[in-house]
Amino acid sequence: MEMSDEVLIDSSWVKVAGYYAIWDTHNINPYRVDGRRIRDTLTLKLTDPARQHFSRMPLGKTPITSGFTFRWGRWHFGVDLDLDTGDSVRAVFDGVIRISKWDGGGYGNYLLVRHYNGLETLYGHLSKPLVPVGTFVKAGQVIGLGGSTGRSTGSHLHFEVRYEGNPINPTYVYDFPDYKLRGDTFTITSALFSYYNRAVQRSRRGSSSSHNNEPTAARRVATHKVRSGDTLSEIADRYGVRVSTLKKLNPGLRNTLQPGKKLRVK
Repeated sequence: MEMSDEVLIDSSWVKVAGYYAIWDTHNINPYRVDGRRIRDTLTLKLTDPARQHFSRMPLGKTPITSGFTFRWGRWHFGVDLDLDTGDSVRAVFDGVIRISKWDGGGYGNYLLVRHYNGLETLYGHLSKPLVPVGTFVKAGQVIGLGGSTGRSTGSHLHFEVRYEGNPINPTYVYDFPDYKLRGDTFTITSALFSYYNRAVQRSRRGSSSSHNNEPTAARRVATHKVRSGDTLSEIADRYGVRVSTLKKLNPGLRNTLQPGKKLRVK
């Protein structure tokens, strides 16, 4: 569904990050915007007390167990925050649930929220999402329960911050040791996304390694090795392509995928 600057929630039209032109309930990054090519400097107003828009942390205590960096042959686009299965996970700003989905080979159960301030945040590996797509949520509202679903080696929250689909290091926005927002405003520039270049360089150097089947939007990969539980829509989402593109690149491809089979994705 495409929109201009409003989304219909409980029979009311609500403005949410008006400069977004797309409301997509399936793809994490449908925007096709390269953050490295942003020319202007944009300052987002993260909180707005006059309108009762505030900020909260996703967990009561949020020690980082893995950072925003290159690891295991791919770029880790968020931070991992320690928790116990069943812990409450909270929305960090006011907004609307844009995606509630299962990703068996990656995020597991995850939610993505579009916020009034222009950011979007993602909450992965949930044991149980608690709010459906289109739900308006307030900062601090419990939206899911922590877990270890998807590609996870233990209970934790995978937390991402994105601007027009481009991941931002969450530690630039939050001071996790002190459990607070770093400031009431946040400045968007192309420099925030310079890590894309490092990700591509690292991926090229490791292109002959066994990690070629680990997808990331920053890598220039050509094939994907199907894992049990993969779906065409999930694979298309991971590589930023359409399902129709996958079918064109792989003649005879069917919706039922065979584990171990390699698909051409680009």
